[in-house]
Amino acid sequence: MLLVDRILELEPGKRLVGLKNVTINEAFFVGHYPGLPVMPGVLVLEAMAQAGAVMLLVTPEHLGKVPLIGSIDNAKFKQMVVPGDQLISHVELDRMRGDVGKLVCKATVEGKMVAQMDMIFTLKAKEPRP
Repeated sequence: MLLVDRILELEPGKRLVGLKNVTINEAFFVGHYPGLPVMPGVLVLEAMAQAGAVMLLVTPEHLGKVPLIGSIDNAKFKQMVVPGDQLISHVELDRMRGDVGKLVCKATVEGKMVAQMDMIFTLKAKEPRP
């Protein structure tokens, strides 16, 4: 499930701003919630994580690696994300040591923060298929 429609700003390996147009046609709105469609918070976090992955994986040293979430800390939700919203993910690389790093992320709608998180991740090389 791709949760980044467009890259608005990019400094490879440093920061990225990505956009997700949230539409009523998203599969997760079918049951979340009947009569009150709300984007699940975990998918807002996933949108930020995917934006971070794009920012990292466009650099030559990380090309072809797979990003894996190690932990999510300080996750906070401030406002619901609903159909018609443009979810903007703001992601910055805080630090990196080898293939392990930390992202600082926030998500906004119309300039208002809807969620934030810090994420520890690792980048793994793809294993060749047997």
